[in-house]
Amino acid sequence: TDLRPLDILSEAVPAGGLARGLRVFQVQGVRGFQLSSERPRALAFPASRLFIHCDRFPEEFSIIVTLRALRRPAKRNEYIFTLMVEESPSVLVGLRYAPDKLHFLFWSQERAGGWQTRVTFPNVSLSDNQWHTLILAVSGQSFSLTVDCSIPKDVVVETPFPASLSVRRASFYLGNRRRRKGVFTGLLRQLVLLPGADATPRICHAVNFKVATLSVPSVLQDVPAKPVSNEVLKYPYETDMKVTLGARPRCSKQEKAQFWFNASRRGLYLCNGSTWVSVLEVQHRLDYVEEYQNLVTNSETMGIEVFTIPRLGLFAATANRVTPPGSAIYRWADGKFVHYQNIPTHQAQSWKYFTIGKKIFLAVANFERNERGQEFSVIFKWSRRKAKFITYQRIATHSARDWEAFVIEGEAFLAVVNHREGNNHNIDSVIYRWNPRTGLFETNQTIPTSGAYDWEFFTIGPYSFLAVANTFNGTSTRIYSHIYIWLSGSFQLFQSILTFGAADWEVFHIGDRVFLAVANSHSYDSGMPAPSNFYAINSSIYELNITAQMFVKFQDLLTYSALDWEFFSVGGDSFLVVANSFDGFSFSVNSIIYRWQGYEGFVAAHQLPTVGCRDWEAFHTAEGSFLFHSSAKEPLSKVLKLKTT
Repeated sequence: TDLRPLDILSEAVPAGGLARGLRVFQVQGVRGFQLSSERPRALAFPASRLFIHCDRFPEEFSIIVTLRALRRPAKRNEYIFTLMVEESPSVLVGLRYAPDKLHFLFWSQERAGGWQTRVTFPNVSLSDNQWHTLILAVSGQSFSLTVDCSIPKDVVVETPFPASLSVRRASFYLGNRRRRKGVFTGLLRQLVLLPGADATPRICHAVNFKVATLSVPSVLQDVPAKPVSNEVLKYPYETDMKVTLGARPRCSKQEKAQFWFNASRRGLYLCNGSTWVSVLEVQHRLDYVEEYQNLVTNSETMGIEVFTIPRLGLFAATANRVTPPGSAIYRWADGKFVHYQNIPTHQAQSWKYFTIGKKIFLAVANFERNERGQEFSVIFKWSRRKAKFITYQRIATHSARDWEAFVIEGEAFLAVVNHREGNNHNIDSVIYRWNPRTGLFETNQTIPTSGAYDWEFFTIGPYSFLAVANTFNGTSTRIYSHIYIWLSGSFQLFQSILTFGAADWEVFHIGDRVFLAVANSHSYDSGMPAPSNFYAINSSIYELNITAQMFVKFQDLLTYSALDWEFFSVGGDSFLVVANSFDGFSFSVNSIIYRWQGYEGFVAAHQLPTVGCRDWEAFHTAEGSFLFHSSAKEPLSKVLKLKTT
């Protein structure tokens, strides 16, 4: 054989449509076939369509199955597939299961007249309404079953699998043995025969072992997140639909490919596994911005993090300067943020919300030492029992400014920006890797930085990047900030960009284009004449040039000690809002919303009065779309509502 995977399931699906007796269902974000018991012979095809050059079944092979079996009575047996000769009731090759065991059947022609041999794998629990991937490897007298890439179950029997099993005039039957009794009642996603090889190494490298695939019919492959133009689904399938009057339901891997109809906004959305993507909705346009809520904070606020806790709703964490009382958590209730929890911090600069599996974390970057003279930033973990965040891990940092959380190749990382140690701004910032055995973050890599303010992680295709905003090297703010790329298990320098007191990077996409905006805060160099205004300088937007494999400058925008960029969308329009903090004379300076105008780039659209603006966050609720900004000069943050037409 040429070791080509033989997709049994795809052979049963005619080109351009579905065979009679097949229905497509979507469950837990994964699609599979439901087989009808009314016409078993309709779910069959000649073996000669797979075995083109040879009418013998392989002597050594693997069978890969992905299925979702329903809970059934203990004595009921159901067939996953059979291979049978037309004029004989005997099964040449077959796979059937009971609720707690799996049977592999084959016809041994070495015995007089032939003999049905059954290889049984006990203690195989499949009937739990969950997806499972099975790999059955056969070689002579040895039979090995791997379920969801766990430890294989090995069985050695007296009768070997035949070295020359003829499949002449035989046919494959999906989910049955040519009769209605014992028809498979669950969902079948994958059924592949791989001649001459153990498929386990080829399958067991995926993130989700339960739905790992070698070959899946095109009709069962993932739905596009958003249909192109007026594209109609080529293959209809059945799934759940949620209808609400505005409350946004949960969207996770469990709800992937479910639809949600928002009756109040007249919009239809599709869950892509993490967020609801608009499929059809009335397109809104930003008309103006109005003040919605004045949030009195514990003290001046250096940063804001807006996040959602499943089943509890929307929250916001403010990084406050003064201790005590430290920083605070607010919960969105009845259309506004209300105080929920105080957390002790020490001149907190920013928060970062992230999850690892079912664990929920919130990391704070502390700029100053605690009352014991210790300099720690802290990771807090959400306690479901106490319904609040509690201390989980302390990490030694040096005037920390920012945390960034990200996942690469299934592993969780957390990167801290260390701003300075004493008067030395040229120090290492640190990337930590999550150790699932200890349940702690451990040092993975250090990267030299200069008075750094911000990390920004992003991906482009299969590549992962991490950009650092370097602010001050001890003598100048006119220094290079760097973009790193993940290669061979660590971050390596990809590109350096000249910046001026860089305080923030913001990556965003418009269509297929990738942009990176830097917020430049001030221009100072001890070896050069002072400019007329240190703070009125250009911040820049860069665009990825695929051909050159680098970011090139796209546009300069005049800003006033810019400290943050936030990208957001309203309807089909894209926007950037900048946090202008100081114009050289006053902290009362307008922050600007820029609208994307295509060829013109970003054009100023709205001027928003702010005082020492430090951070912007955009968020959406059932009440509408909002912008939330903090002030580093007064204990007052503001929620603004985006009014649309």
